Amino acid sequence: MSQTQDRVVIFDTTLRDGEQSPGASLNTAEKIEIAHALERLKVDVIEAGFPITSPDDFEAVRRISSELEYPTICGLARAVEDDIVRAAEALEPAKKPRIHTFIGTSPLHRDHQLRKSKREVLDMAVNAVELATTLADDVEFSPMDASRTELDYLVEIVEATIEAGAGTVNIPDTVGYAIPERFAELIAELFERVSNIDRAIISVHCHNDLGLGVSNSLAAVRAGARQVECSVNGLGERAGNASLEEVVMALRTRKDYFGVDVGLDTTRLVPTSKLVAALTGISVQRNKAIVGRNAFAHESGIHQDGILKERQTFEIMNPEDVGARQTELVLGKHSGRHALRARIEEMGLVLSQEQLDDLFERFKVLADKKKEIYDEDLTAMVEEELAEAPELFQLVSFQISSGGEMVPTATVRIRDTATDDTVTDAATGDGPVDAIYNCISRITGIECRLLDYEIRAVTVGRDAQGEVTIQVGTDALKANGRAVSTDILEASARAYLRAINQIAVRTEGAENASQ
Repeated sequence: MSQTQDRVVIFDTTLRDGEQSPGASLNTAEKIEIAHALERLKVDVIEAGFPITSPDDFEAVRRISSELEYPTICGLARAVEDDIVRAAEALEPAKKPRIHTFIGTSPLHRDHQLRKSKREVLDMAVNAVELATTLADDVEFSPMDASRTELDYLVEIVEATIEAGAGTVNIPDTVGYAIPERFAELIAELFERVSNIDRAIISVHCHNDLGLGVSNSLAAVRAGARQVECSVNGLGERAGNASLEEVVMALRTRKDYFGVDVGLDTTRLVPTSKLVAALTGISVQRNKAIVGRNAFAHESGIHQDGILKERQTFEIMNPEDVGARQTELVLGKHSGRHALRARIEEMGLVLSQEQLDDLFERFKVLADKKKEIYDEDLTAMVEEELAEAPELFQLVSFQISSGGEMVPTATVRIRDTATDDTVTDAATGDGPVDAIYNCISRITGIECRLLDYEIRAVTVGRDAQGEVTIQVGTDALKANGRAVSTDILEASARAYLRAINQIAVRTEGAENASQ
């Protein structure tokens, strides 16, 4: 196949190399589920497994071969007759089968692992490719550890395996040793020196030991490679492989630079990533490019302001294009008024400028206590803002001593807004909440019974806000109080004081009306 094509073949090895990640072993049913997801993603080639390694691997490759319609299904085989025959048997039901055979070619692999000469390795490679071509129309060959193989020898073995019938020759950076500029030079040298290179697609398979798997793959594409071997979420041996989603979106987003197309349905990237993470048990880091939870999340007030005015100020991709729901403006301590106002409007809540200013101040206080503010947090704060009675008494501070054999004791400081006097007192109780309530009643002079007390988590996580809702009563009046805080004792105190304020206001109003 001509190397001048403008389309890059995406070869997915999640089910073969990806499964080799420690702890990522998959059973046959899980492999088939991922294979169907990869087909929906429209990857070009699926390396479904290494059939000779186990009966389960053989069965998985065979089942995938029989069930999938669109992609080429590939089975891996060493440059050994038994491996190649076994791969062909597993691939027999496939509509588009490919046998991928390989052998180590670097001095380290020849001398220490294979203990064979250059000529012996070359002969094994050629013989393996020739045998594979009698069993499948599509054959790929990989000189393992190519990036540490002598260039003259690599040129010789690539040329010989193409002559033997390999339609794709893969140049692996097996241990992640390559540097992008040098790896691109290596690919360019092969194009210059391999006489029959126009008869094959040149592929690359880059590991991530130095964190350069994607960079090396993209450098190789610029140098003429037209197949990239990669895996979902970058899974693979040791530090993993080039990440499929990063390679694909780099090629698509920077088509102006790379000048090539990919045929994937990129809206399936995030769903596929989530499926692979769930089935392998290897979660995706929050800041992972493309598919990480933070990939389209912004907390900085400057970034949020820019996004709200023009998305491209701080985003180079649409979240919808990769299957993410939408840009997320994460409300936290770095967020500004613009983001808070936008979120309030999105939630359908209406606040005056004065109420919004007050809410922003309370929001910043809460944001210093928790990492992220959820919509439920905002709803609770807005409801508090809209429902608050005039504050005759304001909570200034409180302190609790409790635990073990200690009698629960609360020290509370309250400001009387009418006189601006601050009063501090202490009281005991059956528990810390009871002690707080007893103390508040002593300071305000309003005695009431606790008729109902309810507590619930407003949001998720260990830093979730707790919402306290209470009802209190005197002989003549009943009142409700509600408050939220990450400190449940503070929420309890504020809820009780709000109920006390309602009783105080209504009592004062009744007294004025009678005069």
